[in-house]
Amino acid sequence: MASRIEDYALISDCYTAALVGMDGSIDWLCMPRYDSPSMFGALLGTDDHGRWKLAPTSPTARASRRYDGDSFTLITTWTTDAGVAEVVDVMPQSDHRADVVRRVRGISGRVEFAQEIRIRFGYSSAMPWVRKVPEESGTALVAVAGPDGVIVRGPELFAADHEHANFFVVSAGNTVDMTMTWFPSHREPPGPLDVDEQLQLTADWWLEWSAILEQHGAYAEEVARSLLILRALTHEETGGIVAAATTSLPENFRGSRNWDYRYVWLRDASLTVTALVSCGILDSVNRWRLWLLRAIAGDPKDVQIMYGLSGERDLPERELLDLPGYRGASPVRVGNAAALQFQSDVIGEVMVALHDARVAGVAETAYSWALQRALVSFMETHWQAPDQGIWEIRGTPQRFTHSRVMMWAAFDRAIRAVTEFGLDGPVDRWIELRALIREEIEEEGFDPVRNCYTQYYGTSEVDASLLQLVEVGYCRPTDPRMLGTVAAIESDLLRDGLVLRYRTEAGVDGLPGDEHPFLACSFWLVTQYAASGRVADARALMDRLVGFANDVGLLSEEYDVTSGRQAGNTPQAFSHLALVLAAKAIRAAEARQDS
Repeated sequence: MASRIEDYALISDCYTAALVGMDGSIDWLCMPRYDSPSMFGALLGTDDHGRWKLAPTSPTARASRRYDGDSFTLITTWTTDAGVAEVVDVMPQSDHRADVVRRVRGISGRVEFAQEIRIRFGYSSAMPWVRKVPEESGTALVAVAGPDGVIVRGPELFAADHEHANFFVVSAGNTVDMTMTWFPSHREPPGPLDVDEQLQLTADWWLEWSAILEQHGAYAEEVARSLLILRALTHEETGGIVAAATTSLPENFRGSRNWDYRYVWLRDASLTVTALVSCGILDSVNRWRLWLLRAIAGDPKDVQIMYGLSGERDLPERELLDLPGYRGASPVRVGNAAALQFQSDVIGEVMVALHDARVAGVAETAYSWALQRALVSFMETHWQAPDQGIWEIRGTPQRFTHSRVMMWAAFDRAIRAVTEFGLDGPVDRWIELRALIREEIEEEGFDPVRNCYTQYYGTSEVDASLLQLVEVGYCRPTDPRMLGTVAAIESDLLRDGLVLRYRTEAGVDGLPGDEHPFLACSFWLVTQYAASGRVADARALMDRLVGFANDVGLLSEEYDVTSGRQAGNTPQAFSHLALVLAAKAIRAAEARQDS
């Protein structure tokens, strides 16, 4: 059975990622990209669906783990009655290679390890042809099926019951290396790695990137790790930022709200850029802007809300029958039908992110402003259309208040590009549309009885996305209408002090079942509390939220307050970017108090 979601740590080479359990098992790995079919899929099934376990044989072995500084080199310290050893798990930053390195180092005494590897390509649909091949340093294992191949090097492995296994002992000062390298099966396997060299190169790569973080003040450690996670989820070559490293981890352990998040949402990527820019990290902005230009090139009416890592548009959603789901939570889905939805808020998020980059000093390119003008031009003729909204409802499209506010923000940032930065555009027309949208929101998206903005026009329901009204400058945090909205959210959407996205029982999303509080929404409430002067409340909620991170700082999508466990896909970019912005809001609020 798969471990608890919070028992997994991430290792990444910024092309793909693996999840390593506290028990020493790599239960999720897709190569060579985040969205490739899995070769280790035990996370969504059982050991038979693929895993690579490396752990002491002692039943009393105890594990503790950490990252090696600001990196994704995972060090697990195993303590047994006979000795202590470390396992170093890393995906080297090797150009044009896809490797996993597992190094065992003896610290004291003697520790016996067991290694078990089951390779199942194609989301566990393909049992590979496995053979041993002689090499100068020993015997390697080669496994191929369809387009995929891997070569495993290290202590010789022996076949048993559709897996390969061995035992070995490390003593103080001894080192045993195991490597696995993916390759296209029609090619010869790559040569062996120089493990010492690759460990050093990878450490230097992360050290160079993390040197720009320099976080200080409240929650500096949590912010730094969140920024590192956002970098790990950014594809090194294309610049695409995936929403999470996994698919189909359930939002409800007994329901069917299981989705594939290994793609690039314009919204999530835009908000990630906003978080990075807020911390002075500008290196990813140009790469993401180029990705955006490639992905949405052509007619703006063809813009999708999400794409593949290289800008792929065709992401058909289907259910996999070979994987039973995380602890039986089915279905397992790949692809995402939301790619075909109309979500009018995403252009607003893109425009806000690019405006923030402009303010931070990122220069426009020859085509970047033309891209933004095309997006705004599309909104000029589509701003009145209902949509599926930020939460990608699969029910009837509505005129969601948050979506209308984000359209307001799109025109607002376009106007400011002209008036503050000297760019060109029909600013008078945009000013007129911005005013029309605000007038409509105030008349149709506000409930005077409850004194709050509403989830969509014609309802009295509220939605956590309304907390973003302040963040995009639509209203002040202390505006009486905003304070009324916060009160309504506290009344309707708090579950044990955490924020639900909306009331699922209202039926707007067209899906059965319930879900758990959404961590990003709770961080949004922290930001609102801080901005409106409720700094003690902001601190209290923030302390609780960062406490939900696992031992190496990872947050998933949601949190099950009843059983005290993480839920949904992990690590979730949305949760971590919201943490970064919430910490910034607290720092700003405390600075105002001290001034």
